[in-house]
Amino acid sequence: MLYFNCDYMEGAHPLILQKLTETNLEHTYGYGNDQYCEQAKEKIRKACNCPEAEVHFLVGGTQTNAAVIKSLLRPWEGVISADTGHIAVHEGGAIETNCHKVLTLPEKNGKLEADAVRSYLEVFYRDGSHLHMVQPGMIYISHPTEIGSLYTKQELTDLRALCDEYQIPLFLDGARLGYGLMAYDTDVTLQDIAELTDVFYIGGTKVGALFGEAVVVPRRKLNPGFVTLTKQQGAMLAKGRLLGIQFDTLFTDDLYFKISRHAIDMAMQLKKILTDAGCPLFFDSPSNQQFVVLTKEQEEALAGKVSYESWQELPDNKRAVRFCASWATKEEDLCALKEILAQIS
Repeated sequence: MLYFNCDYMEGAHPLILQKLTETNLEHTYGYGNDQYCEQAKEKIRKACNCPEAEVHFLVGGTQTNAAVIKSLLRPWEGVISADTGHIAVHEGGAIETNCHKVLTLPEKNGKLEADAVRSYLEVFYRDGSHLHMVQPGMIYISHPTEIGSLYTKQELTDLRALCDEYQIPLFLDGARLGYGLMAYDTDVTLQDIAELTDVFYIGGTKVGALFGEAVVVPRRKLNPGFVTLTKQQGAMLAKGRLLGIQFDTLFTDDLYFKISRHAIDMAMQLKKILTDAGCPLFFDSPSNQQFVVLTKEQEEALAGKVSYESWQELPDNKRAVRFCASWATKEEDLCALKEILAQIS
């Protein structure tokens, strides 16, 4: 069986496992108060060109989104998101469980447009009864988006200007950030994201780590109770050094960026293999997620041989599906997929 379901099916990069093994019997303080976490924080600050940035290591993406959003919102506020945003669709109501509403707006190519958000805010504040409504308190985006699309630097700049105008923070979900940064035609760098957002996180779970995300706060300070809040959200790891070691390794010798570029190289080959086999694109994604349309006959032929993610049912017995490349995808897996597709096309 060939597995292309998602980008976190493998364990961790071998260098991470090696470092975890080498340090296994060392004694360190808990909860991130160790030398490995400090080393990782300094390397992340340097990569972001933000020497004063706050950096926090949390255990997973859902916990990170929930903790950061709760820390930034007041009790009467909600978070603006694209209607396809991860917090609106795939996090089991984690934000609502914290008593904050996700205020969804229509997406365009998976993204929030500054003009659409501005229109929403203008209409909201013109309403004479807006004080009786959930107040828009922040903007949430992800890069890449749920459909693999990427924001441009200008789009992020426009959202930044809007947030400044309305004095609300911009939070970027970076669960797959490495894949977005290393896409072929992007004009967005890690330094740009640090400059244009109030809070973002560097995803490890989907980009080479066993687990974990690194929250970066470039300038402003988070809620002074943020560390305690992470514990309330189940996002704090007692053996915090396990997170520090992983991010210290990922940000040594540009490993995070190298393995992310490998995933993009594999994804572009994957896209060509699928389209050459007659599978039309459902979304044209520049990142590691590739979306194509399969017929019922093609799905039946792939059953038991190739595993992928079902995305959306379509008319005429067709289905949109997602194939993912990752930091660990091998060229021989792509060659095997090509041979299977050649037999059924």
